[in-house]
Amino acid sequence: MHPNAAFRGDPGALLDRLLEGSAFATLFAHSPDGPRAAHVPVLRSETGRLLFHLARPNALTRHLDGAQAMLVLQGPDAYVSARWYDAADQVPTWNYVALECDGTVSRLGDGRTEQLVSDLSDRHEARISTGGVPWTMAKMSAPARRALLRGIVGFEFSITAMRDTLKLSQNKPAPVARALADHIEAEGNRDMARWMRDRAA
Repeated sequence: MHPNAAFRGDPGALLDRLLEGSAFATLFAHSPDGPRAAHVPVLRSETGRLLFHLARPNALTRHLDGAQAMLVLQGPDAYVSARWYDAADQVPTWNYVALECDGTVSRLGDGRTEQLVSDLSDRHEARISTGGVPWTMAKMSAPARRALLRGIVGFEFSITAMRDTLKLSQNKPAPVARALADHIEAEGNRDMARWMRDRAA
C-alpha cells in the first residue's frame, strides 16, 4: 500500500464502505504451481468473516482450505492530470482506494455454500431497478440447483490484518482537492469525485 501516512484512514470503516458497494475482490494465494489470483464477489457473515465462492475447476479451489491468503477490495480510481493545477511544478498522479486484507481461508459446507449463493443473489438483485421480478434460487428446478452447487465451492475468510490506502489528493489543500474532484467528475468519474469531496470536506 502507499507509504504516505496521509493516505491512511480507518481500515474497518473503509471495509464497511466497500462492502456497501459491489464488493468485488481479488483473492491472492499460493498454489503448488505458484501464486494465483481469483476474482470474487464477497459478503460479510454475521460473525464478521468474508464469504465467497469459486468455481470448482478454479486453479486455487483445491488448495484454499486452511491456507493463508490476501483479499484486496478496490474502490474507485482515477488519473489526475498536472494540467488541472494552478501551481507550477506539479506532476500527474493516480488516485485510488484499496484495502488489503490478510487472513485464513476455510471451506464452507454444502448448506452454507447454498445459503451464500442465495444471499449474494438476493443482495444484488435488490440493487437492480430494471428488468422485472428479482431472481431467486427458488426459480431453479431441483436438478439445475444441484448442478449449480456441484460446480462451486464456498469459503470464508477470517481477517487477521488490514492495510488501507485512500489516495484522494488529501495531501493538497482542500480547495485544490475539490477542484481536482470537479475535473475528475467532468471526465465522467462521479464515484471518485464523491470520495474526494468526502475526504476534502
